[in-house]
Parts: sequence; structure tokens; C-alpha cells
Amino acid sequence: MNIHFTGETSDFKKGLSILAEELGIEESAHGFPVKVEKRTGPIRVVSTKDGAVISCEKKIHFFRAVGLFLEKIKVETEFELKETPQFDMNGVMIDASRNGVMRVETIRNMLRKMALMGLDVVMLYTEDTYEIKKYPYFGYMRGRYTEEELKDCDEYASELGIEMIPCIQTLAHLTEALKWNYAGDIKDTDDILLVGEEETYAFIKEMIQAASRPFNSKRIHIGMDEAHRLGLGRYLDKHGYRHRFSIMNEHLQRVAGIAEECELRPMIWSDMYFRLGSKKGGYYDLEAEVPKDVVDTIPSNTQLVYWDYYHTDENFYRQFINKHKEFGSAPIFAGGIWTWNGIAPNYGITFATTNAALAACKKTGVKEVFATMWGDNGAETNPLAGLAGMQLFAEHGYAKEVNQEHLAERFSFCVGGNLNDFLALNDFDETPGVSKNNLKESHPSKFLLYQDVLLGLYDQNIIGLSMNEHYRKLAERLENVQFDNTDWGPLFDYYLQLARVLSIKSELGLKLKEAYDDKDRKLVEDYKEQLLPLRDMVDQLRINHRRLWLATNKPFGWEVLDIRYGGIITRLSTAHDRLTDWLGGKIDKIEELEEARLYHDAPWVMPEGALGRNAYHRIVTAGAFSN
Repeated sequence: MNIHFTGETSDFKKGLSILAEELGIEESAHGFPVKVEKRTGPIRVVSTKDGAVISCEKKIHFFRAVGLFLEKIKVETEFELKETPQFDMNGVMIDASRNGVMRVETIRNMLRKMALMGLDVVMLYTEDTYEIKKYPYFGYMRGRYTEEELKDCDEYASELGIEMIPCIQTLAHLTEALKWNYAGDIKDTDDILLVGEEETYAFIKEMIQAASRPFNSKRIHIGMDEAHRLGLGRYLDKHGYRHRFSIMNEHLQRVAGIAEECELRPMIWSDMYFRLGSKKGGYYDLEAEVPKDVVDTIPSNTQLVYWDYYHTDENFYRQFINKHKEFGSAPIFAGGIWTWNGIAPNYGITFATTNAALAACKKTGVKEVFATMWGDNGAETNPLAGLAGMQLFAEHGYAKEVNQEHLAERFSFCVGGNLNDFLALNDFDETPGVSKNNLKESHPSKFLLYQDVLLGLYDQNIIGLSMNEHYRKLAERLENVQFDNTDWGPLFDYYLQLARVLSIKSELGLKLKEAYDDKDRKLVEDYKEQLLPLRDMVDQLRINHRRLWLATNKPFGWEVLDIRYGGIITRLSTAHDRLTDWLGGKIDKIEELEEARLYHDAPWVMPEGALGRNAYHRIVTAGAFSN
């Protein structure tokens, strides 16, 4: 479509040129006239047969408005649209520290889609995956971003009206950064910095300067969450026991001071204060009491980020938001797009928690929100699989309530995909035996893929659930996915192959054990004959996954998944050989199959509606995996 933009367009020209190809538009003096007006208040798009007017306040609102205009004009020429932004900040935080480090071009792709959605902030969560030239081992062989790469992303984002905010850790979650010998004098425990030491704060200053230098933003997320063993390692040896409130606040004051020296405004996760104030040690304890003298010593330039992706009760969020307000400043809310479920996104819990949380944010006046997209335990779920959750956050940002039909239409336009196709990925983990919306956090697709057919650690958990049939039906559904945008080919090729593998492997070990116990040699032979073809299917799954990973991420970190797939493949070969030896009389029993199967109840207690979790080392063996 040829368009002639007039009016106040100077700030938008570079961004328009970035989006032009994706939108299928060309600027021409003879094109359809669209006048741009900068005004405070709602976004307005008014179109007639003679032209259109877009009125908006921020750059990000303009790009959302252009998308709304182009989407609507496909079906009618005369219309008027109005949207009222619900938040001052609405964006995403993408994990780049659990092995998956997105390529610059992938980030650019995400930024283009964010601009059309109207999301205006992105954080790359980098524990050690950014460059500190003074510390060459920091992020070594982890795919760390160079300063030039981050600067390139920031400039690209800025043209689209998106702020990139550095997001790091300055207390805990630093296992990978602290594993090298250079960190010996600044380490309290394996993952926590030794607070109170000048060398530690010199290191943190280098971190903050390196992390913030590529960005125009004057904000920085400095982390400080989940420091459960704060003061209980080398700190305890040096100073004796001290109340962790005191340690935490002294450290925060030093780090916030460094941020202020760098002319930055920090934010931190709030969980440590609530956990320390809870008699039960829980984060979401409504009875938690944080002493006033502790609250009073929190630096005034530091914002608290309330992260919560677990509750479906809007009232709970309202109560906890109000508890944050008692700290004397406006909290930021961080929800979750559940890309950390294992191998596939959990959209059931994503939608249930997001709808409740963002409704509460609107009603309590929270003006800054973002969605986390973690990559726990290997970043097996591709970040592109989370785009439907990003669209959900975006639509909440421009309406009091979100209509599912409107959400699907916007997703189709902004992403070029079918919403229902992406939501189908939810069925990898919302299986028979799992609670509605998978609220109890089950990860069957992961444990059924990786568990050993001879050991069957999770077999007892899935008895009678017809998992093979569930995944067979899911494979049939994914076979019918149509790609309007070929970008999604590798994503769905991978998930289709995963469904096919699980339609065979899910219950293979369970059935093999039953046949062996019954001494049904014919049936054992039949199952043995499935093992090598299944091994080839798993290898094809590995190839599909590798193709997707390398198109999205830097290669670093893929070696972990290569090793995991290699484990499945070699163990299937071993199982085939073991069964061959037994059937051929070379051995009189298969000791792995002699063992009675027990219900897998670790490392977390399994409530009703949960089948198992995503800790790889607890799935593949009951042996000592790393020591």
C-alpha cells in the first residue's frame, strides 16, 4: 500500500523505514494521505475515503496506531479507532542467561513486532552474558553480548520508540560468573557475592558501567532476588551471624550509590524483603512484616519490582500491590509468560495469571509493568514461542479488558501467525492428569522425552493416562498448521516432531516393563523393534531443534542440548542391546526392569493435578549426576 505521511512525522521516519517491508507499505507523494498529529491523551485513528489522521502522544503509540490503521483499512475505508494507554511502561524481559542468547537479528525481529504491538520496554536479563573487558572470564564461552551488539540493538529499539533497560544481577544468581578463579575473593557462596568488601564493590562498579554503557536509558535493573544464603558462607566466617535485613540494606545502599554515581536510577526485585519479613520464609505471605526501620533505609532512588506469575485471584494481586506501596514508592509489576515450563510454553497459567494481575494493576494505579520470559534449565523453549503472551500483555496495555477475538486479530497482524496455533503448544504439558491451565506446574513433555526407557523414573506417575494417544492427537493438530509467515516454519517443524516422538516414547518404557514382568517375550521383542526407529526420530528432533536454536540464538549453550539429545539416543541404543541380549539368552535378566517402579515425588512435592517437574538431572537418573 502506498501511503503519504504528512504532519509531525520527523521522529517517526527512521522507524517507518524499518517497519515498511514488514508492513508492506511504501511512502509516496501520491499515496493515501495520512496526517500525523502529536497530542496528549488517547490514541486516535480517523479514516475517510479522502485520507486518515493519526493522533498520539508517544513514538510507540504512533507505531501501534499505524498497525491499527493498516489492519482496519483492509476491510473498510471509513472508521474511527480510539485506545487509551493503561500504563506508562509495558514491555518484556527476556532471559539471556540460561544458555539461550538471542542473536542481534532475532532481537531486531522481536523489536519490530513489539513496536506494532505497542510494547515500549525490553530488558535482556544478563547475569554474565555481557562484556566486561577487565574480566575476560566473565561470560567466557557463554555467548556474551559485546558492547557494540547491545548498542546496535539499543539504537534500533530507539527508532521504534522502545527503551532498552540493562538488567543484571549484583548480589545472587551469579553461579556462572563466579565459577572462575578470578572471583575467589569476591564470592560468599557459589552464587552470591561477598558483600561488605571493597573489591566486591569495585567489581560491581565495573558490572554497572559495562552493562549500562551501550544504552541510552538512565534506568537499570540490578536484580538482588533469591539470595537465600546471603551472609551464610564466607561472610559468616569473616563477620559472624548478622540479620540478613541489615546485610541486604547495607549492600543495596552501596550498589544504589554506585548506580547514582553513574547517573542511573536502579530497580530491584522485592522478594528478599518479603521473604525475610515472613515468619514462614514465603514470598507471597500476606502476613509478612518488613520493619519500618528497614523500609526507611531503602534508597529513595530505588524502585521495587513485584514479581508474581503464580496467582489467579485478582484480589491477591491487589493486596500485595498495596503491601508494596507501604514501602513509600510506586512499585513496578513483573508478570510472566511461561516460557520456562520446560520444552513448550504454558499458556494456560500465562493467561490465567496475566488477566488477573494486570486487571489488579489497572485498578490499583500501577503504571509500569513488564512480562518476564525466563529460560530455566537450558532455555529449551524458544523465545519466539512466547509471542502470544507478549500480545496479551500489549492488548492489556490499551484496554480495560481483553477480548479474545480482538487478541487473535491483533496477533495475526503483528506477528503474522495464528493465535490458536501458538496456543496449541500449551497441550504439550496440559495433558491428562494435569490440572486445568496447568496451575500446578507440570512438565510432562520434558520428563517423558528425557526419561530413560529402562529406568522409567516417571512411569508410575502416568499410569492409565493414555499419553501416547494425547500426543498422537496433538501431532495431528500440528500437521494442519498453516504458515502465513515462513518465519514460523522451523518453530512448528520442531514441535510437530516432538509430538510425534512423544506419541511413541511416552508410554514405551511403561509398556516394556509390563511385558517384561509378564515374561511376554513376543511383546518385548515388538517393543525392542521400536527402539531404533525411535532413536532416529529423536535424532531428527535434535536436528529440527538445532535448526531453530541457531536461527534464533548464538550457538553457545546448544552444546548442552546436544548432550541431552545424545543421552536419549545412546540410551535407546543401550536399551535395544540389553533387550537383544536377554531375548537371545546371553543374560538371564535385565536388572533395570527387575526394579519395582515408585512414584516420582522429587525434587518438589507433587500436589494433585501435577505429574512432574523440569529438573533434567532428576529426570534422567536416580544416580549422582554431578558429584
